[in-house]
Amino acid sequence: MNKPVWPPRPEIRRLEDLPNVGRATAEDLRQLGIREPAELCGQDSRALYDRLCLLTHCRQDPCVLDVFLSAVRFMEGAAARPWWDYTPERKQLHPDLTPGKGRKGLHHI
Repeated sequence: MNKPVWPPRPEIRRLEDLPNVGRATAEDLRQLGIREPAELCGQDSRALYDRLCLLTHCRQDPCVLDVFLSAVRFMEGAAARPWWDYTPERKQLHPDLTPGKGRKGLHHI
Protein backbone atom coordinates (compact mmCIF):
# COMPACT_ATOMS: atom_id res chain seq x y z
CA MET A 1 0.00 0.00 0.00
CA ASN A 2 1.39 3.41 -0.95
CA LYS A 3 1.61 6.12 1.67
CA PRO A 4 -0.11 9.37 0.75
CA VAL A 5 2.19 12.21 -0.19
CA TRP A 6 1.27 15.40 1.62
CA PRO A 7 1.89 18.80 0.04
CA PRO A 8 4.25 21.17 1.83
CA ARG A 9 2.50 22.52 4.92
CA PRO A 10 2.21 26.13 3.67
CA GLU A 11 0.23 24.80 0.71
CA ILE A 12 -2.36 23.05 2.88
CA ARG A 13 -5.28 25.46 2.95
CA ARG A 14 -8.21 23.32 4.08
CA LEU A 15 -8.51 21.51 7.40
CA GLU A 16 -9.87 18.48 5.54
CA ASP A 17 -6.56 18.19 3.69
CA LEU A 18 -4.68 17.39 6.91
CA PRO A 19 -3.82 13.77 7.71
CA ASN A 20 -6.52 12.16 9.89
CA VAL A 21 -8.89 15.13 9.57
CA GLY A 22 -12.22 14.45 7.92
CA ARG A 23 -15.39 16.48 7.69
CA ALA A 24 -16.46 15.93 11.33
CA THR A 25 -13.07 16.82 12.83
CA ALA A 26 -12.77 19.85 10.56
CA GLU A 27 -16.15 21.03 11.81
CA ASP A 28 -15.04 20.47 15.42
CA LEU A 29 -11.95 22.59 14.77
CA ARG A 30 -14.08 25.32 13.18
CA GLN A 31 -16.28 25.35 16.29
CA LEU A 32 -13.07 26.03 18.21
CA GLY A 33 -12.22 28.98 15.96
CA ILE A 34 -9.60 27.16 13.88
CA ARG A 35 -10.26 28.03 10.23
CA GLU A 36 -6.94 27.20 8.55
CA PRO A 37 -4.38 24.45 9.19
CA ALA A 38 -1.63 26.96 10.02
CA GLU A 39 -3.67 28.07 13.04
CA LEU A 40 -2.97 24.70 14.66
CA CYS A 41 0.71 25.55 15.18
CA GLY A 42 1.38 26.18 18.85
CA GLN A 43 -2.04 24.94 19.96
CA ASP A 44 -2.41 22.80 23.07
CA SER A 45 -4.26 19.67 21.90
CA ARG A 46 -5.68 18.95 25.35
CA ALA A 47 -6.95 22.50 25.68
CA LEU A 48 -8.67 22.16 22.28
CA TYR A 49 -10.22 18.87 23.40
CA ASP A 50 -11.44 20.31 26.71
CA ARG A 51 -12.90 23.37 24.98
CA LEU A 52 -14.74 21.14 22.50
CA CYS A 53 -16.21 19.15 25.39
CA LEU A 54 -17.44 22.37 26.98
CA LEU A 55 -18.84 23.74 23.72
CA THR A 56 -20.75 20.55 22.95
CA HIS A 57 -21.76 19.92 26.58
CA CYS A 58 -20.56 16.36 26.09
CA ARG A 59 -17.36 14.52 26.96
CA GLN A 60 -15.88 13.61 23.59
CA ASP A 61 -14.30 10.27 22.84
CA PRO A 62 -10.61 10.40 23.85
CA CYS A 63 -9.69 9.46 20.28
CA VAL A 64 -10.66 13.02 19.34
CA LEU A 65 -7.67 14.15 21.38
CA ASP A 66 -5.49 11.68 19.46
CA VAL A 67 -6.63 13.26 16.19
CA PHE A 68 -5.98 16.76 17.54
CA LEU A 69 -2.49 15.67 18.63
CA SER A 70 -1.77 14.27 15.17
CA ALA A 71 -2.99 17.41 13.38
CA VAL A 72 -1.11 19.85 15.63
CA ARG A 73 2.09 17.84 15.47
CA PHE A 74 1.86 17.50 11.69
CA MET A 75 1.45 21.25 11.25
CA GLU A 76 4.41 21.80 13.59
CA GLY A 77 6.62 19.67 11.39
CA ALA A 78 6.17 16.04 12.47
CA ALA A 79 5.75 13.32 9.89
CA ALA A 80 2.20 12.30 9.03
CA ARG A 81 1.21 9.38 11.25
CA PRO A 82 -2.09 7.57 11.86
CA TRP A 83 -4.02 9.15 14.73
CA TRP A 84 -3.88 5.90 16.72
CA ASP A 85 -0.10 6.23 16.93
CA TYR A 86 -0.81 9.01 19.45
CA THR A 87 -3.05 6.87 21.68
CA PRO A 88 -0.23 5.56 23.95
CA GLU A 89 1.05 9.13 24.45
CA ARG A 90 -2.44 10.39 25.27
CA LYS A 91 -2.98 7.56 27.74
CA GLN A 92 0.31 8.34 29.45
CA LEU A 93 -0.15 12.13 29.55
CA HIS A 94 -3.89 12.14 30.24
CA PRO A 95 -4.83 9.01 32.23
CA ASP A 96 -8.02 10.75 33.34
CA LEU A 97 -9.37 10.16 29.81
CA THR A 98 -8.56 6.45 29.72
CA PRO A 99 -11.64 4.19 29.89
CA GLY A 100 -11.59 2.14 33.04
CA LYS A 101 -10.00 4.99 34.99
CA GLY A 102 -13.27 6.27 36.43
CA ARG A 103 -14.75 7.26 33.09
CA LYS A 104 -17.52 5.29 31.41
CA GLY A 105 -18.42 6.27 27.86
CA LEU A 106 -19.59 9.66 26.67
CA HIS A 107 -21.63 11.74 29.04
CA HIS A 108 -23.05 15.20 29.22
CA ILE A 109 -21.05 17.75 31.13
